[in-house]
Amino acid sequence: MNTNQLKRKSRSETSDAFWSWIFMTPTTLFLVITALIPLLYSVYISFFKLKMNLPNATPSYVGFANYARMLTDKTLRVATSNTFLFAFVSVTLELVIGLFVAMAFCSDRRWARLGTSVLLVPMIMAPVAIGTLWRMMLDGNTGVINYLLGFLGMDSVNWLSNPKYAMPAVLFVNVWQLVPWVVIVAAAGLKALPGDCLEAALVDGASNRQIFWHIVLPMISPLLVIIYMLRFVDAFKVFDTVYTMTNGGPGTATEMLPNYIYKQGMKYFDVGYTAALAIAFVVVMSLFTAIFLKIRKRVEERVQ
Repeated sequence: MNTNQLKRKSRSETSDAFWSWIFMTPTTLFLVITALIPLLYSVYISFFKLKMNLPNATPSYVGFANYARMLTDKTLRVATSNTFLFAFVSVTLELVIGLFVAMAFCSDRRWARLGTSVLLVPMIMAPVAIGTLWRMMLDGNTGVINYLLGFLGMDSVNWLSNPKYAMPAVLFVNVWQLVPWVVIVAAAGLKALPGDCLEAALVDGASNRQIFWHIVLPMISPLLVIIYMLRFVDAFKVFDTVYTMTNGGPGTATEMLPNYIYKQGMKYFDVGYTAALAIAFVVVMSLFTAIFLKIRKRVEERVQ
């Protein structure tokens, strides 16, 4: 390649980079205005004490007092443990159930396409509508679930007003809503598997169980890690469904971190502490994401 060709190539690369930045500018500005600036302001206000409901209130600098307060906040500990339990149990159930359902629905037959369309219904419904619907169905006095239990000769259950049953009820609704998402993503991954490997295993006399555990599961494991990561982080952010079903009750039986942060800001108007909670929440989620990405990299290396 001569000097003129090198210069033309360099000018072409510079031009491509310039236009790439030009086209990215609107999106970058939008993210800076809507995400970065509010995040930086939240970091700033988390070092102050400010009650939003007081007239003419001015922020007073308290340093790391809002962050130190988290260490002695008993309700925060309950909300954190509830959120971890909710995220771990719901996402694990969604992944296990979704994977096995996906194996049945990864066919291109008509019944599989029809079943996939039906599965989409819970996923496309608004979380507020789902929470309201299930709150009515699980009502201890007029809910259809207790009516069906009575029809079968069983006693009625106070699903959402009993601390023993409130968390399982919320978990069930979340799994019911988001298993279809796992099914669709996992089915796409299953369809992308190389068919020659599966055919060779069948020719060699491998059983369906052996093919699943020794071929299908290892090959799809990087995708499953991504699914688990996305759902785990999303489960930590659950708010709409829990808010409309129980609002964290009864007591603190279903109190989740997003709901607790919301109450600190919109019920108690403690802006500084709310900002500190939100920043801590973002940091923890970032750490979990980094861990999952590291696990995914190791899984991919093992598969390769």
